[in-house]
Amino acid sequence: MRAIDFGRIDISRVKGLLFDVDGTLSDTDDLMVGKVSDSLKPISWVFKDKDPTSFARWLVMAVEAPANLFYNLADMLGVDGTMMKIYECISQKHTDGDIKEDQLLLISGIREMLIDLSSRFPLGIVSARDMTTTRKFLEHFDLASFFNVIVTSQTCKHTKPYPDPVEFAAGELGLEPEECVMIGDTVVDIHSGKSAGAQTIAVLCGFGTFRELRRAGADLILTNTTDLVGLFTS
Repeated sequence: MRAIDFGRIDISRVKGLLFDVDGTLSDTDDLMVGKVSDSLKPISWVFKDKDPTSFARWLVMAVEAPANLFYNLADMLGVDGTMMKIYECISQKHTDGDIKEDQLLLISGIREMLIDLSSRFPLGIVSARDMTTTRKFLEHFDLASFFNVIVTSQTCKHTKPYPDPVEFAAGELGLEPEECVMIGDTVVDIHSGKSAGAQTIAVLCGFGTFRELRRAGADLILTNTTDLVGLFTS
């Protein structure tokens, strides 16, 4: 296990694991960043160091996960309560698009990790995507059978970072939120888990940076989602 910031995880409390999808199980975002960056190369001279990658990452984040972008801004301005309602509306509208086959990428080692963890814990999905694209990703890689519950933006009245989806997923697993760990790559995942009373683990293989994830209060920050295996090996 490569722990960047080992915090306050109480492993003795853990009875269930909840996973975000984009940036946590799926490498879709990195693929899109590469494609956008390549398309911007003809005008690369307008970017710092003539490299459009940073702008491409910001743009993909804005398009694919507006909730994360708005929440980061709201958090900095101290108006998260008001902005929460705004970006939830945007997120709901955003997650009705299709996902193409060439946009389906699985982070290396995820399947092996799920085989290991599912033998010890009930697992759940808590995604801000819609049910269609979430299931398409899971079924494409034959991962759906590992999860006892799949929660998406359409499952509860409110999506992440509200506590609703984490509370719902925990209930479906027959657990209390305090007995679960929410695992994700953005501050939205961390805030959703913490507001529900769950422990939280942030991973750096997605969009979130160490600084913002630590500031959000992640109990533990790992380099990669697959490092979870080492954490729960006793």
